[in-house]
Amino acid sequence: MAVATELNFGRAAERLRIAGPSLSQQIKALERDLGVRLFDRDRRSVTLTECGESLLPQVRALLEQADELRRSAAGIAAREPVRLGYVNWRPADLLDRVAGVAHLHVDTWVLPSHTQLRRVADRSIDLAICWARAADLAELGLEARLIGADRLYAVGAGTGEVAARDVVVLVDADTASWASWNAYAEEFARATGAEVVHTDDGGSTGPALFDHARRLRRPVLNNPKGQTTPVPPDLGRRPVVDPAPLWTWSLVSRRDETRPPVHAAIAALTRDVGSLDLGTGWLPGDDPHAVERDSAG
Repeated sequence: MAVATELNFGRAAERLRIAGPSLSQQIKALERDLGVRLFDRDRRSVTLTECGESLLPQVRALLEQADELRRSAAGIAAREPVRLGYVNWRPADLLDRVAGVAHLHVDTWVLPSHTQLRRVADRSIDLAICWARAADLAELGLEARLIGADRLYAVGAGTGEVAARDVVVLVDADTASWASWNAYAEEFARATGAEVVHTDDGGSTGPALFDHARRLRRPVLNNPKGQTTPVPPDLGRRPVVDPAPLWTWSLVSRRDETRPPVHAAIAALTRDVGSLDLGTGWLPGDDPHAVERDSAG
């Protein structure tokens, strides 16, 4: 079509943004496949043959059908839901952010971060809000954008600040549920001198954590899953300092993602998030946003 319109191989190649010799070879290959000559050409001119003239309307119709097929496919893709999983936190205005941009389906399975990462990788869902490590993202072919952050606190007697080295971090034997938290807690302990206490009762959050704080008589670092759980009257929320532990929430997607609605949802959900003051606290060294923060610094 380009050569028939321009009747000049040089101009047609420029229009198609390919090299002239390549275009010439493609036309020759097309003529061999069809078994007819489409163009008469010499050093001065290019003209359609009688056969080329007769085929041109059919070629034009085929290209119009192809364009219509692409438009239809794009419309279908735009209507397909973008599936999002999360752990326990998500922005309160999650659906409002993507309204008119993508049809977001929030998965009802509330699962641990490491499980949600693998669900994105195996295409069970398209996006996940979870905690991620740079090594896991690289291994699974994923990428992460910052969408939220929690400043963790300790639970214990009193309400005053407590130094990181004076808190206890709980590491649970149930790695299927607590693998991400265990990795975070152990690295925090190594970095600050906090004490690690091993448990097998899911005590990283909720009533079991409160029981550990009472039994140990020490402030216990609260898990991000318990950020909104009311603390009983005999215990208090104590800010942790020197350093303040931060837990990041990433919006995770596949690196090879091609669907426009997924990219539109990512852009809408991470727009205007900013740095969330990550420079004011402690992050694990393999946190993807710690890597970005340190590179920027």
